[in-house]
Amino acid sequence: MLALSIRQPWASLVIGCGKDVENRDWKTSVRGPVLIHAAKGCTKKEFEDAKALASIAAGFRLSMSLEDLPRGGIIGIVDLVDCVSKSDSPWFVGKYGFVLRDPKPISLIPYKGQLGFFNVPDLVLRESGILA
Repeated sequence: MLALSIRQPWASLVIGCGKDVENRDWKTSVRGPVLIHAAKGCTKKEFEDAKALASIAAGFRLSMSLEDLPRGGIIGIVDLVDCVSKSDSPWFVGKYGFVLRDPKPISLIPYKGQLGFFNVPDLVLRESGILA
């Protein structure tokens, strides 16, 4: 299954807080279920900036702390339904937006992220109970 690594707290905003667009400088033709990988890195400034944007853009108050963010693994699954260059979503600020639907959180599966989309072997997903 394909995965996409996203820096925190953006990854948690996608999975649990209604962030329905992931902004990128590149477009994709990928559609369907995609694992969301929470990258290890997140500075205090990135966290504060994301909290401010969540409040301004979507009226959402991020209640978790920087220390509580799951990092360095897969935290959920979404359906990637489109790639757009314009959107009415308050989360859209990029050149391209990956439109995401139906987020499902899962318990953290430690896994090393990569740039772009990357494949997570079925064995890892079976061992974690995601695949039967």
